[in-house]
Amino acid sequence: MMLMRTDPFRELDRLTQQVFGTAARPAAMPMDAWQEDGEFVVAFDLPGVKVESLDLNVEKNVLTVRAERKDPTQPNVELVASERPRGVFSRQLILGDTLDTEKIKASYDQGVLTLRIPVAEQAKPRKIEIETHQHGKQEIGT
Repeated sequence: MMLMRTDPFRELDRLTQQVFGTAARPAAMPMDAWQEDGEFVVAFDLPGVKVESLDLNVEKNVLTVRAERKDPTQPNVELVASERPRGVFSRQLILGDTLDTEKIKASYDQGVLTLRIPVAEQAKPRKIEIETHQHGKQEIGT
């Protein structure tokens, strides 16, 4: 397994959906994750977040993404509608042992934070040569 998501509010959301029939809160940091060309890729939607307010941290195999979306209005302005989440958001991902957390690359473009995490060399399939006394070496692979 490459990834486990942690969301302390998931259970609260589930209960609220049962009681009220709606989602408790909008997803402040929706993400997609996929595998591509020997890398594990995670993309977070963070529209309206400035790159300076992003903070990425890896400790052991836990990746924490922290972002802040500030209030766009001035203090003396009355909001007519306020549906976009604002404030500080964080999300933790538990990365599998097959990923090389030492070589994570991060890029931010048009409100999308993309992380590329290489699959560790020791986790990649490799061919093993088997020697036989009759026919020399043969390759057997996965």
